[in-house]
Amino acid sequence: MKIEEEIKQTVPFKTEQHKLIINLMFTGKWISDRIYQDLKAFGLTPQQFNVLRILRGQNKKPVSVNLIAGRMIDRMSNVSRLVDKLKAKGLVSRLPSKMDKRQVDILISNKGMKLLSDIDNSDLNMINGFDTLTDAEAKKLNELLDKVRG
Repeated sequence: MKIEEEIKQTVPFKTEQHKLIINLMFTGKWISDRIYQDLKAFGLTPQQFNVLRILRGQNKKPVSVNLIAGRMIDRMSNVSRLVDKLKAKGLVSRLPSKMDKRQVDILISNKGMKLLSDIDNSDLNMINGFDTLTDAEAKKLNELLDKVRG
């Protein structure tokens, strides 16, 4: 469905770029809502999922809260609070840092790894909508979005 129909726009956009901005904002929210609903079934928020994915990418190497914060998609997230919630669920552990005794490092637990594996193997709606794009179209869209941020 066209963005004009989705938002019930009656006046034409000023420019294609203006339309693109609105379309990206609307589509970003649409994607976020779908991801939120998918992850809810696993007892996670998108931000908690992001933390777990960052930790999984560290290959069982403990990392600082600052490293996690610097890699978050949602940079406004309170990483310490997210880690506390994940720890309470048994998905991560806090360890004293070997480099800086004032700092703690975070490590994903086996339970956290299993949960991510379960999510990876589930039939989530996250990808639905994007599976209508060919690999070439998805690659081109990625290139264009990178160019906009570039």
